[in-house]
Amino acid sequence: MGVFIQIISFVLIISILVILHELGHFIPAKLFKTKVEKFYLFFDPWFSIVKKKIGDTVYGIGWLPLGGYVKIAGMIDESMDKEQMEQPPQPWEFRSKPAWQRLIIMLGGVIVNFLLAWVIYASIFIYYGEQYIPVNQIKDGLYVDQISEKIGLRTGDKILKIDGKSVDKLDKYLSIDILLGDEITVFRNGKEETIQLSDEGKKAALESQGMNFVTPRMAPFIGKVIDTMNAKKAGFLKGDKILAVNNIDVQFWDEFDTNVKANRGNEIQVKVSRQNSEIILPVMVPDSTGVGVIPDRALALSPLFIHKEYGFFEAIPKGFEETINVLVRQVKQFKLIFNPVIKGYKKVKGPIGIVEMMPTSWNWEFFWGFMAMFSVWLAFLNILPIPALDGGHVMFLLYEMIVGKAPSQKVMEIGQIIGFVIIMTLMVVIFGNDIWNLVK
Repeated sequence: MGVFIQIISFVLIISILVILHELGHFIPAKLFKTKVEKFYLFFDPWFSIVKKKIGDTVYGIGWLPLGGYVKIAGMIDESMDKEQMEQPPQPWEFRSKPAWQRLIIMLGGVIVNFLLAWVIYASIFIYYGEQYIPVNQIKDGLYVDQISEKIGLRTGDKILKIDGKSVDKLDKYLSIDILLGDEITVFRNGKEETIQLSDEGKKAALESQGMNFVTPRMAPFIGKVIDTMNAKKAGFLKGDKILAVNNIDVQFWDEFDTNVKANRGNEIQVKVSRQNSEIILPVMVPDSTGVGVIPDRALALSPLFIHKEYGFFEAIPKGFEETINVLVRQVKQFKLIFNPVIKGYKKVKGPIGIVEMMPTSWNWEFFWGFMAMFSVWLAFLNILPIPALDGGHVMFLLYEMIVGKAPSQKVMEIGQIIGFVIIMTLMVVIFGNDIWNLVK
């Protein structure tokens, strides 16, 4: 059932985004009296699942779920319909329209994707608000795991700036901003220090799939005891608060974790607080694993969180700011993708990888947040100046508007072929990554 929900979530998100993107081309084309021959969700090589002609347009659903398209008459596109282009231009064709109208038609999909993300983010802020931990609330600094240490952080650090920009809150984006940054300024040992972020550490973070590797130091409350491990046999219970290990006081979970690792292969005496009484629990630490307790993050961190609500007029600029921030992060991530040390291209996910990211139970907040993020991503990808994408057509149109003459049909055809090859090559790499990750 969980996999079914993941697949349905992804297909529904993609379908909505594709239909709205293509409507962004379709509506201005109709307004400018341009003939639209086909409007398709998904691609239809050889056959369609469903199709119906209404007026001049065939509406349908293809069998290949890699996007969608509108076929506009008199335009060099992925259909490579050379016969039509060899006929004299007709007034209802794309090529007969003024350059400014053609530019609006081609930019329509990208504009719709951007506006959709803005509307969704604004609505999320109105309905759900925003939850985060203010940095100035983190009095004891951060807990840093092995990945964060490779990047350059240390337990107890208080993050002040990333690439010179002040960090005010710890939220879902902080780990991403660290991965995308070049340097970080922290308060450590009573003074400010600026640290160059390590590419090797970023590579380790991506390989471990760890995106939330930065967290405040937590009080040592036990949130779960694993049934098959030693802590269960020793009598540990959910809700216990760890006070000491071998008579060494413990204030934070990371101190408990450090003590456990230092005593692998030995028995330790753990003092816990339970229902206003203190209990000593002897437990054997295995050589290669922990004792089998997991921290209660919600209980430990809940006092630090604040929930901020937004009214309608506050949410509009906040939604725009969020859309821009997501776009900037997506552009910056190419530093990771093409970095020769990090080799982020190996972690690029295709449809299979994205489906695995979906929650296994229905979550409306995730659904709308993911749709907004993916809408920004589609806008960014489509505006890239690659022939066969919207951005390629825009590039040729801008050339025509500046020079006063359109590129020849032959140039447009060759550009379309080159763009198609580039896109197919990228798709092969992305699908190859997905399949390889499944095999691993």
